[in-house]
Amino acid sequence: MARQLWCAEFRITLCLLFVTVTFQAKSQSQLLPTSRDLNLKLGRQIYFDSSSVVHPALGPLFSDEVANDSATRDSLLVGLNPKSQEWQKKNWIYRKLFLEHLIEVNDSGYTFYLDFLPDLQIGRGGSENLWLNTRGLELGGRIGKGFAFTSYFFENQARFPRYYTNYATENRVIPGQGRARSFGKYGFDYAYSGGTLSYTPSRYVNFQLGYDKNFIGDGYRSLLLSDNAFNYPFLKVTVTLGKVRYMAMYAQLIDFYEHFDLERYNQDNPYPKKNALFHYLSWNVSRRLSIGLFENVMWQPRGFDFSYVNPLVFARPVEFANGSPDKVLAGVNASYKIADRYVVYGQFMLNEFRGKDFFSGKGHWATKHGEQLGIKGFDIFKLERLNAQVEFNTVRPYSYSSKEHFTNYGHYNQPLAHPFGANFREFLAIATYRYRRVDFRVQATSAMYGLDQGGLNFGKDIYKSYDTRVSEDGIFTGNGLRTNLYYADARLAYILNPKNNLRLELGFTWRREKNVETSIQESFFNIGLRSSFRSLYTDF
Repeated sequence: MARQLWCAEFRITLCLLFVTVTFQAKSQSQLLPTSRDLNLKLGRQIYFDSSSVVHPALGPLFSDEVANDSATRDSLLVGLNPKSQEWQKKNWIYRKLFLEHLIEVNDSGYTFYLDFLPDLQIGRGGSENLWLNTRGLELGGRIGKGFAFTSYFFENQARFPRYYTNYATENRVIPGQGRARSFGKYGFDYAYSGGTLSYTPSRYVNFQLGYDKNFIGDGYRSLLLSDNAFNYPFLKVTVTLGKVRYMAMYAQLIDFYEHFDLERYNQDNPYPKKNALFHYLSWNVSRRLSIGLFENVMWQPRGFDFSYVNPLVFARPVEFANGSPDKVLAGVNASYKIADRYVVYGQFMLNEFRGKDFFSGKGHWATKHGEQLGIKGFDIFKLERLNAQVEFNTVRPYSYSSKEHFTNYGHYNQPLAHPFGANFREFLAIATYRYRRVDFRVQATSAMYGLDQGGLNFGKDIYKSYDTRVSEDGIFTGNGLRTNLYYADARLAYILNPKNNLRLELGFTWRREKNVETSIQESFFNIGLRSSFRSLYTDF
């Protein structure tokens, strides 16, 4: 009987897919990078100037939904810079340096581009020389209006600031970029690749098959799903009906945790995997208000599990019906537009809920939730391209953790949400301004979190089992070794080519981490030739 029902459902799915494909594609499939800085700079177009119904919290965004229906990825990026003169457009060298991709083909039915992406930096931190030697390639394009593709590869050698080196050594990953080998005395050698195929057979449906990152939220951080961790393979289906958009994504993650025995695994015995299902329902209630509902299920591979195949079911009841062997995360995202220039946004994440404990105020360990509240503005003081945002994030201890590491909310030894993990509060402010080709960015962050001490688990490290918690009650944010983090960063750049973000950049960073046991302060500067729209976080 079960097999007959499955066959019937499979036939229905095929029929729906056939009907979908027979529609004429009416929208593009090109995706914008998930870069938080790029989204802030394009914020006016994303939230206020678009002629389409945009769901800005679900990234990466579709380029044709931003600004107007005919917008392309390249046109949006070039639009950030002043228009070129006619003589400049006729000069081949000028075009390749400042206007075009290295190789660029534009036809009425298809486009193609190929870029060399360097990220070459030298700097100084205290008495140490710092440097980064990255060579990257990216290719992409579209075929018709229904199919788009991107693919990239980066080869890297680097010597990082001390705090960054300590993190990479302790966690055995370069943040957001995967595993690395040692290079020289204090350096690292690492490479990674990614890409996405995007297919839009009709204006209602989009399919994505990728090895990349995703983001859910309107903020700089996300407590639901961020682009903090390394790339992962995924299959994503997005359905749009008027003001409602629904996303279902299946992903396979790496269970690469802190105490993992690397020597046991090689080419014949790869790293253990875990499975993840993500649902997000976005509703533009009005021209100003948008609300989204999120859920996630993590489970250890146990053969092919048909329980989560149907993308339209609520995952929590299914998980409960299976005997609750898996881990469920739920959340809400919302944004409201003010005065055609400002957006107030927020998130609420819930990892576990017990009514009597939630409202008791005793700080029960199982009261696991997080909140985000922020505001961002565009063309502030009516000064074009002056954008800023202020954001507050907090997550209670043991949130995102699980009884076993293979069902926690992590991938490749990093959190899938906020890079701090849990047990923290954070305030941050970011401002960007662009005048012609000169680009300026400044960020300030103040955070408080509780570190583990005395061999006890106070709830910040999501890879530690919550069964090792310090107590049942009296669990509050900041428990443990209460630590304050202050971080400031300023970047001044001259944009050479907006299509691949090639720029000459000068940067300065100051960081201080302080608690009753130690106080570590670092400051360093760097200068370099940089490109690409990667979101690589160093503010942790």
